[in-house]
Amino acid sequence: VIQANGTNGAFQRFLADGGTTVGSIDHSGSNARYLTSSDYRLKENIVDMTDATTRIKKLKPRRFNFIADGSDNTVDGFLAHEVSGIVPEAVNGEKDAVDDTDNIKPQGIDPSKLVPVLTAALQEAIAKIETLETKVAALEAE
Repeated sequence: VIQANGTNGAFQRFLADGGTTVGSIDHSGSNARYLTSSDYRLKENIVDMTDATTRIKKLKPRRFNFIADGSDNTVDGFLAHEVSGIVPEAVNGEKDAVDDTDNIKPQGIDPSKLVPVLTAALQEAIAKIETLETKVAALEAE
C-alpha cells in the first residue's frame, strides 16, 4: 500500500537532476493519474503538428503474446523498433542491444507518446470528412 503525501497528493514524484518535478503519480478523487510535465512555460518552438496521417499509416499495430508469460495470452501493441523511426520519443533503448554477457537489453515503449499523433491524424481525418460532407451536400442541392 502506498499512501499519498498529504501536502501535494502525490504517491510518487519524479525529479530531474536540478530538483524540478518532471512527473508524478498522484490521485484525483478515486482515480490514479500518471503525469508528465506539460506546462507551456517549460516548452519552446511550439508549432502545430502536420501530416500526422502519414505517420500513423506507417505504424504497425500487432497482436502477440509475451514469451515470459508462458501462455498464449494474445495482446495488442507495437514492436518498439518499428515505432522508433516514426515516433522516436515513444521508444527507449536500441534494437537488438545486449549487455556484456549477451543478456537482452530490451527496448521499451511509452504508448502515451502516440496519443498526440493519433489525435492530430483524427483531426486531419475529421477535416477531410467535413469537406466531403459539404461537397456532397452541395451536389445534392443541385
